[in-house]
Amino acid sequence: MASISALGVGSGMDLSGLLDQLAAAEKQKLTPIAQQQQSYQTKISAFGKLESALAKFREAAQDLDDPKQFQAVKKTLTGESLTATTANGAPTGTYSIEVTQTARAYSIATSGVADKDETLLGAGTLTFDMGDGESFSVNIKKDDSSLEDIRDAINEANGGVRASIISDGSDQPYRLVLSSEDSGTEGAVSEITFSGDLGGALALDQDTEVSARNALLDVNGIKVESQSNHVEEAIQDVTLNITELGTSTLELTRDDSAIKKAVGAFVDAYNDLKENMGSLSKYDAESQTAGVLLGNSTLRGIESQLRGVLSGGLEQGDFRLLSDMGITLQRDGTLEIDDDDLDDAIAENAAGMSAFFAGVGGNDGLAAKLDDTLGGMLDDGGSLDNVTDGLNASIDSLQDTYDRTNERISATIERYRTQFSQLDSLVSQMNSTSSYLTQQFDALSAITKS
Repeated sequence: MASISALGVGSGMDLSGLLDQLAAAEKQKLTPIAQQQQSYQTKISAFGKLESALAKFREAAQDLDDPKQFQAVKKTLTGESLTATTANGAPTGTYSIEVTQTARAYSIATSGVADKDETLLGAGTLTFDMGDGESFSVNIKKDDSSLEDIRDAINEANGGVRASIISDGSDQPYRLVLSSEDSGTEGAVSEITFSGDLGGALALDQDTEVSARNALLDVNGIKVESQSNHVEEAIQDVTLNITELGTSTLELTRDDSAIKKAVGAFVDAYNDLKENMGSLSKYDAESQTAGVLLGNSTLRGIESQLRGVLSGGLEQGDFRLLSDMGITLQRDGTLEIDDDDLDDAIAENAAGMSAFFAGVGGNDGLAAKLDDTLGGMLDDGGSLDNVTDGLNASIDSLQDTYDRTNERISATIERYRTQFSQLDSLVSQMNSTSSYLTQQFDALSAITKS
């Protein structure tokens, strides 16, 4: 049988076009598989959005699980001897702070040399004895004994002393200045020793010595000493930064607005979550379109669990329900704040609110209960993890089905191609035979007539 290089050439039939139509028809078998994969992928994306909203709500709930959140303070500072930063939990009150001495670091300079780049007399060792009992040494080689080399060697040692070079404008202007990295007596240098040939090249100028000292202050009559001008815990959860001598007054009062802001952030985060869940599960009758997770059991379970915790409240305490402090659950599932009721609760019983949200005496508050519930949704092995794992497994299974179906389609098309090629060759041969016979009959007819 003759070989046909292209379908339809031998027969004159559009076998190639027919094969393309058959291939397109076979490929339609892949469409529902791909569509199912896409639907699962869309659900995974939807659960990702839900996870993000749940995580933000969890963060807002965790913020309320700290009793210090309900001990927020605001400060009023008069005087210029210091600045102050406060943390939640700082005790309210008025503090008179008198700074009688600022902290400073030890420093001393060497005698001058004419050239900071010039090599000095030779090698040697510098030894530094520190105020805290520690010591360290720096070895100087003869070829690396310029003032700049010595400065760099000291700084690279990181022993608690920093070296720098200054010029005093004299005939021998360059001096090596040695300073403690830390202020106060513990960070001071108690003794500096030059040994070897270096001792003949450098000497300390005692007139330049600045002794180390600690900061001294009086806080409401209590004497306080600090190694630095950065004073912590002289007042609980307050950091004082001394700037100069003098007296300042620090007044700490409870910051009710910060408490209200934290509670408001909690309510807003839940309402954002509720809106997110609603958009994923709603049905638009006008456009007849459904949310990606409409009727999804995982989403319904999450909504039910959160609503149960929020409406269940606590079994004991001054506040047992969110509504006791002006936070009510609406018909649409969102939370709403009555500002007047919440303001009254904060002003009259911030400690009771702390117990409600953050717990007290080893008993969990609402925030901890929510965190446990949300953990069952968000943590590894939680409900969202499980549902997305299941969807990914389904996508992988569908991909296997897609690949197998595609292979069967390819085999079917190849079989059609072979059959069409055989048909093309057969029709071509029959056409050739027909043409030959026609010629023979025509010749025979001509002979007969003549």
